[in-house]
Amino acid sequence: MILPGRRVVGGRAEGTVLASERALSFLGGVDAATGEIRDPESPIRGERLAGRILSLPHAKGSTVGSYVLYGLRKRDVAPAAIAASRAETILAVGAVIADVPLVDSVPTELFVTGDRAIVDATHAAIELPDVQERSVVSCFLERQGRVLVVRRSEKVGSFRGKWSGISGFLEGAEDPEVSALREIEEETSLTEVSRIARGSPILSRGGDTVYRIHPFRFHAPLGDVHLDWENVDYRWVDPAELPRLDSVPKLAAAYRATLA
Repeated sequence: MILPGRRVVGGRAEGTVLASERALSFLGGVDAATGEIRDPESPIRGERLAGRILSLPHAKGSTVGSYVLYGLRKRDVAPAAIAASRAETILAVGAVIADVPLVDSVPTELFVTGDRAIVDATHAAIELPDVQERSVVSCFLERQGRVLVVRRSEKVGSFRGKWSGISGFLEGAEDPEVSALREIEEETSLTEVSRIARGSPILSRGGDTVYRIHPFRFHAPLGDVHLDWENVDYRWVDPAELPRLDSVPKLAAAYRATLA
C-alpha cells in the first residue's frame, strides 16, 4: 500500500522500518557515535538507526537534537529516511542539515518494526510493499441511547472473540452504505434501520493488512436481533463503554468518527 504525506526533505530511500510509538529525544536518547537508541523509556531501546526507516510521532527534548542527527549522518549511522506524524522543529531542522529524506503527516501507528518500506520523500509518499489495504464498513446500530456490539465467532478470519460493530468487507467498487445495509441484514436480520451519520474513514493495522474503515451510525428502533454464524453474542451498551471493551482495533474511534 502507499501512504501519502507531506514532503519536508526530499529524497528516496529503501529499507526496513524501525517503528517507535513514542516520541524520541536525539540528545541523550540516541548514542551519538553509534546511532543506538539509549532512551530507557523508548520501546525501541537497543535498536540502531543506521540504514533504517525511522517511524515516530515526533521528536522531543533539546533543539540540540537536530545536530545529533547531523552528526549521525556524518558518521554514516543515521536513518536512511524518517516518517513522522508531525515534523516539529527538532526533526525538521535535523533532517534538513543532515539531508535525510523526511515525510510527515503520515499515520505512523500503521508502521511495524521490520516492515519493508520505500520512501519517496520528493513526491511525499511511502510505500509498504508487503502490506495490503482492505476497505471495510463498521456499523453502529442505536436504540434508546444504546449501541449494538457483537462478539466475533471463531469461524471468522480475523479478530476472533473480539467485540465489534456490524462489519464486513466492501465488494469491489461497491458503495460503502450499500455494503453497510447488506451486512446489517445478514448479521442481525434487522431491516428497519435509518442512517443517522456517516463518518470519515479511519485506518487500522492488523497483521499485514491495513483496514480502511468506513463508519456508519444507524437508528434501529424495532426488531429482535438474530445473529448469523459470524457472531456468537451481542449486547446493547452505553457508548461510553466502547473504549473499555475487548474489541477490534479502533472500535471507539470509529464510533467517534460518526459524531464529528
